[in-house]
Amino acid sequence: QVHFVESGGGLVQPGGSLRLSCVASGSIFSIYAMGWYRQGPGIQRELVATVTNDGVTIYAASVKGRFSISRDNAKNTVYLQMNSLKPEDTAVYYCNESPAPVTGYWGQGTQVTVSS
Repeated sequence: QVHFVESGGGLVQPGGSLRLSCVASGSIFSIYAMGWYRQGPGIQRELVATVTNDGVTIYAASVKGRFSISRDNAKNTVYLQMNSLKPEDTAVYYCNESPAPVTGYWGQGTQVTVSS
């Protein structure tokens, strides 16, 4: 069983940047694809970015060109660099396997608030 701990969120003005980190309690080397998800107020949780062990990245249309996902298997960590943030990016961000998240792996998430 793997547990994820997300961090790096905060309050940022529109146009700003944040870098999120997701540290796993165990090895993520065997997990082919890792993803970042988010859940905004009153909105269903959605997958926003995926990175595979091959280095392939996939992004939701709403974040493409602004967000960048990466992983460091040696550190059991997945990152999400978020640039040009918009108010609609406000959400709690989580990491998990992609595209089928494992229920027992969800962490507490990290809150991102984009507001002036």
